[in-house]
Amino acid sequence: MTCHRLAHHVVEKPWGRTDVPARYGATPGQRIGEVWFTAPDDMPQPLLIKYLFTSERLSIQVHPNDRQAQARGLAGGKSECWHVLETEGDARLGIGLTHEIGTDALRAAALDGSIEQMIDWKPVQPGSFYYIPAGTIHAIGGGITLVEVQQNEDVTYRLYDYGRPRELHLDDGLSVSRAEPYARPDHHVAEDAGSVLLDEPDAPFSLESVIAAPGDTLRWDHPLCWFVPLRGSGLIDGQAWQAGECWLIEGGADLSADAPTHALLARPTT
Repeated sequence: MTCHRLAHHVVEKPWGRTDVPARYGATPGQRIGEVWFTAPDDMPQPLLIKYLFTSERLSIQVHPNDRQAQARGLAGGKSECWHVLETEGDARLGIGLTHEIGTDALRAAALDGSIEQMIDWKPVQPGSFYYIPAGTIHAIGGGITLVEVQQNEDVTYRLYDYGRPRELHLDDGLSVSRAEPYARPDHHVAEDAGSVLLDEPDAPFSLESVIAAPGDTLRWDHPLCWFVPLRGSGLIDGQAWQAGECWLIEGGADLSADAPTHALLARPTT
């Protein structure tokens, strides 16, 4: 068994924030939008864990699935999920459309900006959780801090970006978009009880919420998993861990908590 504390990598974004905690490597004045947790290149990394910090809306975008991406010569597609940690003001996530439309109508809406009003902007609060399978049109609103678990593929098709001077990918995006409402029910993550957040046959990863009290010891026997502590501290195979980190575990691990703990545990399924 091997446990690796992953390095954090800050990414500046126009929609990011300047108040990102220093423990993530942010320096004063940086507009940080994302913090990625990365392992050495010689380690398997089918998943990527990120923290996102938003001050305004992100682009409206979509990702292909594995089959669609591979048909374009890419390694794979991207499904992802979001667990909201903090919100400010009228915090919303855009997931799917309010009604089904055709491809030509979606193209026209992306070009004239009316797609922004077609998105189903769902109000969220700390604990809100959504799985975003490939093909789902989506966007993240401002005033949100969340953890994102995703397939580790850099493939994003922007449909609309509020006039920002960044490239759009309409042809590719429209070809993989499901221009329809999001069908999955809303889900809230309780901080006082563990639960399975994602365990679907077609999902490329699974995710569970883990709770531990001071003095508890947990044992995991998975070939590969990501431990994302949101609250608490303790030891993992004798190494100290704390909230805000991310650990990649190969071959299982023993974890102990010395403070009330809430964490996410992600595992690839493909």
